[in-house]
Amino acid sequence: MQNQNMSDIIEDYIKKILKTEEQVEIRRNEMAVHFNCVPSQINYVINTRFTEQHGYLVESKRGGGGYIRIMKVKFLEEVDLLNEMIRIIGDSISERDSYAIVQNLYNQQVISKREGNLILSVMEKVFLHYFEIDEDRVRAQLLKKLLTSLRYEA
Repeated sequence: MQNQNMSDIIEDYIKKILKTEEQVEIRRNEMAVHFNCVPSQINYVINTRFTEQHGYLVESKRGGGGYIRIMKVKFLEEVDLLNEMIRIIGDSISERDSYAIVQNLYNQQVISKREGNLILSVMEKVFLHYFEIDEDRVRAQLLKKLLTSLRYEA
C-alpha cells in the first residue's frame, strides 16, 4: 500500500464524498477530531487542494455554527471551463497554480495527457529561468495563450 501523508488522506476523504454528493459541508474542528490532527491541517488541505484552479468553489461561515462548504464546479462546455481558467490565471501565476490548472483540464478530459505534459514543460521554472523575465507573468501569458487556442477547433 502506498504511503500517504495526512493531507492526502483528508483530501481523499473529501473527494470520495464529492463523488456521490454535489457538495460537502464540513466543520473544521469536527474533522480535525475525526482525523486526529490540528484544525489548521484541515485549512491547509482546503486552501491548497480545493481551489478554483483545481475546479472547486469553497464557501465558509465562521462562528459557532460555522461550516466549510466545498463544491465541484460544473461547466456546461469545455469553452466555459477554459474561459474560467483564463480568468483565474490573471496577470501572474505560480508554477504550482499552473500545474493545478493543467491537472484540472486533464481530469475534466479537456486535454490529453500528452497535451498536458507539453503545456507543463513550458510552465516549469527550469524552462522560464533561462530568460531574464518575470517568470510568473510570462507563465500567465503563455498559459492564457495556450488555453485560448484550445477554445477553437483545429
